[in-house]
Amino acid sequence: MEENQVISMPRIGDKAPEFKAMTTQGEINFPHDYKGNWVILFSHPADFTPVCTSEFMTFASMEQKFNEANCKLVGLSVDGLYSHIAWLRTIKEKIEYKGMKDVEVTFPLIEDITMDVAKKYGMIQPGESDTKAVRAVFFIDPNGVIRTIIYYPLSLGRNFDELYRVLIALQTADEFGVATPADWRPGDDVIVPPAGSCGSAKDRMDGKEADMKCYDWFFCTKKLDKDEVMKKILKK
Repeated sequence: MEENQVISMPRIGDKAPEFKAMTTQGEINFPHDYKGNWVILFSHPADFTPVCTSEFMTFASMEQKFNEANCKLVGLSVDGLYSHIAWLRTIKEKIEYKGMKDVEVTFPLIEDITMDVAKKYGMIQPGESDTKAVRAVFFIDPNGVIRTIIYYPLSLGRNFDELYRVLIALQTADEFGVATPADWRPGDDVIVPPAGSCGSAKDRMDGKEADMKCYDWFFCTKKLDKDEVMKKILKK
């Protein structure tokens, strides 16, 4: 029976699965301990591997930038706590990458030898590996709701500019009641939600809503100043 057990993967809009775990920064109760903050929960395949090392150095170097946007970082692999500690010490003492060196990882790295947490979040994908977590990324909002999920295979390192862009775009959509188009970055035009009635659609097309540019009734954009966006998001 155990072979046929199906573990449902969490979906966008679900509450983040709860767990308690030991980390390199002590025990955490997730997501309860992070209420009021955005969280990026991410997994990596194994300690002492080169792609993971490059990723942890990048995340650690950007941690302050994420924190300023009210976002905490939490890592996970299926290795043990002592392996985590030894690996992070090696990163600080020996590794240099893209000008980064003497990098100290201060965000928590979860010990998950039993793979309980990894399985709750669908991080173990047997088609890729049944003993290592894939490179999963979960964006969890201040209410503990999963807002974005990104999965990468073992061989592919993540794009950290994109992870930061996603975080800012999610918060922008929430704060300003808009959507963000393809390749959006702060300062670019945003998408105004479609008109809710024939009357308002006509008003838009007649130019009665002056702050919008409408290409058709369903596709309207407006300016949103970069400084306004970042001031709102970084105010915390």
